Amino acid sequence: MPLRQSIRSSSTWLVGNNIVGQVLQFGFGVILARLLVPADFGMIVTIQIFTGLVGLIASGGMGQALIRAKDVTQADFHVVFSLQLAIGGIIYTTFFGLAPFLASWFQDSRYEDLVRVSTLSFLLRPFINLHGIWLQREMRFKESSIGNLIANIISSLFSIGLAVTGHGVWSLVLGGLAGSMINLALFQRLTPLRPRVVFDRELAYRHSGFGIKISLNDLISYLRHQTSNFIITTVGGATMVGLFNKGDSLAKLPFNTISGPIYQPVFRAMSEEQDNQDKLKYLFYKMISLLTVYTLPFYIGLWWLAEPFVVVVYGKQWLDAAIPLQILAPLGALYCIGHPCGALLAASNRLGREMVLQAITLVLVAGGCYMGLNWGLAGVAFGIVVSQIYATTHFYVLARKCIDTRLSDLFVAVTPGMLLNTALLATLALLDLVLPPNMPRDSAPVYLLICTLTGAFVYSIIFLYCPPTALIDESQRWKLRLRLARQD
Repeated sequence: MPLRQSIRSSSTWLVGNNIVGQVLQFGFGVILARLLVPADFGMIVTIQIFTGLVGLIASGGMGQALIRAKDVTQADFHVVFSLQLAIGGIIYTTFFGLAPFLASWFQDSRYEDLVRVSTLSFLLRPFINLHGIWLQREMRFKESSIGNLIANIISSLFSIGLAVTGHGVWSLVLGGLAGSMINLALFQRLTPLRPRVVFDRELAYRHSGFGIKISLNDLISYLRHQTSNFIITTVGGATMVGLFNKGDSLAKLPFNTISGPIYQPVFRAMSEEQDNQDKLKYLFYKMISLLTVYTLPFYIGLWWLAEPFVVVVYGKQWLDAAIPLQILAPLGALYCIGHPCGALLAASNRLGREMVLQAITLVLVAGGCYMGLNWGLAGVAFGIVVSQIYATTHFYVLARKCIDTRLSDLFVAVTPGMLLNTALLATLALLDLVLPPNMPRDSAPVYLLICTLTGAFVYSIIFLYCPPTALIDESQRWKLRLRLARQD
């Protein structure tokens, strides 16, 4: 299958299944948010600050190293599995011993058992990773995405059942573990690999070399994204971090639904073409252009409709989550550029420079969030905005050094999407002029429905029937798929 067709086919399956998964996950999340309280989610966020941090160490970046490698054998998979299993065992043992101290630190005895149970996932990850890496290398994203979808559905239903029966925060922890075990059972049937403990010094060194770079870079990036949660939970408590995290996660919903899945096939394709400058440049700017078209309207919608959206979907007890959501959602325009930059740097093995960027941004996030706490959730959110502006700018400067490109190429790539989204903004602004001024507060569900349907309709009509020149082929492809046009 040609590279372009392979990427499009893989991306279609990943994005399609991920959209279905995110819609279901979103619905399940709404149910859980109404059954539980912000503090329950805040406790999970607090635990994940630590478990997510060491989780990056557990993988060691070796999975990405296997995906990037041009040729591998089963021995490579078994060596990486063995190393990850050993690291996972050490991590679980460490957390088991530290659990009482963490409970004492946060002055809540529940943390002791929560930490010990939730970290059991470190013993399951090596088995899941073994099969997941193989599926990614073979670009069998259809099977892996369906397996993930099934596991997420069962996991969410299990969590809801526990929440209904009054298990509180435990419904989130046990639901996550159930999802991991189901995922493993499904993935085992999709690959020919069977776990074996094998150690080979040469293979371990080969994969850990690139893997360490990936791991360190991911570690710094993770610290950067979790610094705000850590500062808030330390100073403001579980309820405040639960509200902020809800707004932050909603602001990144388009990223997780569309941008994240696209990264995998594009990174794999860039890795295969890492010595071909023209192909790299094409893939890089194509990804930016399409992300601007397909994700930016969702960011704009979340920004414009933040308060009525949160109230209608989650309830008034979550109203304050709209504050960070409205401030952080516009960052989607920067994600459309920064995400492709990350894929290009990883495929080109330029992770050392990216680590410096991530470290500087981490300092900016920490300083901005700490100072921003004086102004509550809004202050913390603005601290993140400043750091993201710097990070995206620096990211693009590094990306330009990987390929022969000019700033005008970026302008050309984003212009079609910006034109479409300008029309969307004009539509929403016009609706606000026409509709009663008190409707967003007094009739939030009606206002939300009118704006969503009208905005989606206008955007779709312009994209399908009056697209910018650069999007004519993309528009025609959709018209054929929707049977709005005939194949010539």
